[in-house]
Amino acid sequence: MDSIRIEILNPKAKKLLQSLIDLKLIRISDQEEKKEQFKKLLQKLRSKPYKAPNMREITEEVEEVRRSRYEKKG
Repeated sequence: MDSIRIEILNPKAKKLLQSLIDLKLIRISDQEEKKEQFKKLLQKLRSKPYKAPNMREITEEVEEVRRSRYEKKG
């Protein structure tokens, strides 16, 4: 799905867009609605206690992935 932003210069264009909506060819999203959804997502993510992995944990994870890849090739 591609998204574009359109500025309507002529009111007739809005009628054309409404026709496309009726034919279920396009959907128009309100920018404020998108902002609100993003805010809710951020609040949800920030509300969860999360401890960032330290360098040792990252290294262990990387080594484990590498080990599993080499086992598959061999």
